[in-house]
Amino acid sequence: MSVHHDDPYAVHSIAPDAGGDALNGRVIWSPATSLWQGAMLAGTLAAPFFFTWSGLAVFILLTGATLLIGHSVGFHRRLIHGSFESPRWLDRLMMWLGTLVGMSGPLGMIAAHDLRDWGQRQDACHPYLSNRADFWTDYAWNLHGRLVLDTPPRQAIPAHIAQDRFYRLLERTWMLQQLPVALVLFALGGWSWLLWGVAARVCVSVTGHWYVGRLAHRTGPQSWLVETSGVQAHDVPWAAIPTMGEAWHNNHHAWPGSARIGLYPGQADWGFALIRLLERLGLAWNVRTPETLPERPELARA
Repeated sequence: MSVHHDDPYAVHSIAPDAGGDALNGRVIWSPATSLWQGAMLAGTLAAPFFFTWSGLAVFILLTGATLLIGHSVGFHRRLIHGSFESPRWLDRLMMWLGTLVGMSGPLGMIAAHDLRDWGQRQDACHPYLSNRADFWTDYAWNLHGRLVLDTPPRQAIPAHIAQDRFYRLLERTWMLQQLPVALVLFALGGWSWLLWGVAARVCVSVTGHWYVGRLAHRTGPQSWLVETSGVQAHDVPWAAIPTMGEAWHNNHHAWPGSARIGLYPGQADWGFALIRLLERLGLAWNVRTPETLPERPELARA
């Protein structure tokens, strides 16, 4: 899969002339996703009753691996933004690990990310896209619902991704991908490993993704403003390590095509550290950073 987009600042599945109204629409219940989130929450609430130190270690190890390799580096920096290139076998491993995070498959992740990205670049957008609803409404919308715009933009995921058989398989079976992991964990560590390694991991990862995203679009430090965007981004410094560097979201809005998100001294970015390691091993190339990206006229210092 070669995903190294020509325009590092574009929303790659939604063209500038795609039309659409980002403001008017409604959020409806998504039954399958809601039941999935409810099951993971129930398993998480049960996990303390089956606590073991080894189960906690499994939770930390698998959460870190799936968020770092799968979500941050694989789904976000590689698949969605094309900020570096890597061999096909590594792409597929990263996409599988990203799917294990428990939010969606790769195609669903592109569609959801790019719709939100597109909406935030408009003069005004629905509060679902900007995280402007009150706390519990925003939680319910993002974990148990989906946005239906009255006039959505035309969205087309690039054919070489949308038609990839492996990615389509992951998309159709993204919930079922937890099953082999669950069986192995149960065989090795019983209910403790299963509940901590699957339910708690998925619940914490998905809820944390929403919560940090909510903060990153509402309040916090800023270094940059994108003058053409209706919604500006903020950094969430305390979340830098658990999000693998994704919490430097103000930097990301400024330089979305950059493989490096933590740009300044003290800004931990484990995702970029992994990409640099892959580069030294010959497993990543054409790594983009702000220094190699073209000038962005709409970017201004905050």
